[in-house]
Amino acid sequence: MLDATLKTQLKAYLERVTKPIEIVASLDDSAASGELRGLLDDIVVLTDKITLVTRTDDGERKPSFLIANPGVDTGVRFAGIPLGHEFTSLVLALLQVGGHPSKEAQDTLEQVRNLDGDFHFETYFSLSCHNCPDVVQALNLMAVLNPRIRHTAIDGGLFPTEVEARQIMAVPMVFLNGTHFGQGRMSLEEIVAKVDHNAVARDAEKISARAPYDVLVVGGGPAGAAAAVYAARKGIRTGVAAERFGGQVLDTLGIENFISIKETEGPKFAIALEEHVKHYDVDVMNLQRAESLVPGEMIEVKLASGASLKTKSLIISTGARWRTIGVPGEAEYKNKGVAYCPHCDGPLFKGKRVAVIGGGNSGVEAAIDLAGIVGHVTLVEFGEQLRADEVLQRKLRSLANVTVIVSAQTTEVTGDGQKVDGLVYKSRVTGEVHTVALEGVFVQIGLVPNTDWLKGTVELSKHGEIVVDAKGQTSVPGVFAAGDATTVPYKQIIIAAGDGAKAALGAFDHLIRVSVPA
Repeated sequence: MLDATLKTQLKAYLERVTKPIEIVASLDDSAASGELRGLLDDIVVLTDKITLVTRTDDGERKPSFLIANPGVDTGVRFAGIPLGHEFTSLVLALLQVGGHPSKEAQDTLEQVRNLDGDFHFETYFSLSCHNCPDVVQALNLMAVLNPRIRHTAIDGGLFPTEVEARQIMAVPMVFLNGTHFGQGRMSLEEIVAKVDHNAVARDAEKISARAPYDVLVVGGGPAGAAAAVYAARKGIRTGVAAERFGGQVLDTLGIENFISIKETEGPKFAIALEEHVKHYDVDVMNLQRAESLVPGEMIEVKLASGASLKTKSLIISTGARWRTIGVPGEAEYKNKGVAYCPHCDGPLFKGKRVAVIGGGNSGVEAAIDLAGIVGHVTLVEFGEQLRADEVLQRKLRSLANVTVIVSAQTTEVTGDGQKVDGLVYKSRVTGEVHTVALEGVFVQIGLVPNTDWLKGTVELSKHGEIVVDAKGQTSVPGVFAAGDATTVPYKQIIIAAGDGAKAALGAFDHLIRVSVPA
């Protein structure tokens, strides 16, 4: 299963294991069980710290395997063959069960250890999902730290009957004790905060007690990270409050246009951003959503948790989110056939009919990717022609299982109450209404800035973007902005990062020119 290079790398990692590990494999005579057995055989020969036990009549999903210490029934279970994006999850699980410490913050680890209750998490993933590993790894770690927590990571592609029965049309999808818990990317901090009901109040009290900052950055994407680094390097008191550090980069699959980095993935890039920021003396407050801004000599930012922060200058870098089509059925069938990440959720629609809404680069790229997985793709574009680069359009036109419809206004997503069963659009040429029978709709129509909380305080454009000048200054003295939330054209990672640096320099210039009482 594993090539020689991968075996050599894995063997080196497994040298860090200090405690014995027992892998208990639940197998049958299927081809998938044979593949899993091959993978596990490759692993156990790399170290004498791991033993393999196989079972056929234990009532567990097959193929699956438990990673635990000998004599321990609870722990980490994979139902499937964790390769692709999940191979890293497998390696981390082996290391952590084997006694290698996690690099997560110690206060978060202690919070997990102290959770009171019995928690059985189940996560459905796909091997091509770049959002899934974060969730799988976080829940695996929780199961390692707390004996009352169990986690099973399930490859939806190998258990289609379960996927159908639980109506899973988006991954990662998490269940807790048999009940839906959440979907989409979630960090360890987010999951713990969701199950530890007193955490929000505790954090709010701690945050409100913080002394005022010289520069407070709201938002933790490329713009916010760059702003924080540039501010901290000036030797001034700097804080970052972010709803999720990394921002929309976390949802980006491939990054190939950030100069000096030939190729990387969004989640890896986000980790590098956070590590760079934390290299400096920056107070990072994650999982904090800004709710309102109170201008003044000392600027106040009120958070959704009930906490508030004060600062002499402010940099807003709250980014943008996926734009919705805003038609009947879209919200009702979100994660029930309506999706926004073709890389994550595409494998769940294998052999089925789907639509892609949007004819720009994102939409055409999505259609091309999906065409290799699903039965048929219908691309629906509002304009008279596709807006994607010509090289992408040529590739799209070469695919036999893709239909392109232009001058079409999507008017409704239909369903049977449980899942999507069709899409309705109106021809902008003839006015005729058409219905396309399908099982999935992928929306790819651009972004909308995360600036609703600023209405009435700073000047916004008609598109909701923060109006800034050449230095990133907004209409409010001492308040700067950077990145995708602003009127700066071309929403790109490298441009956002440059914007963040510029806004930090602008804020520093403001501080040295204006006397603000402490």
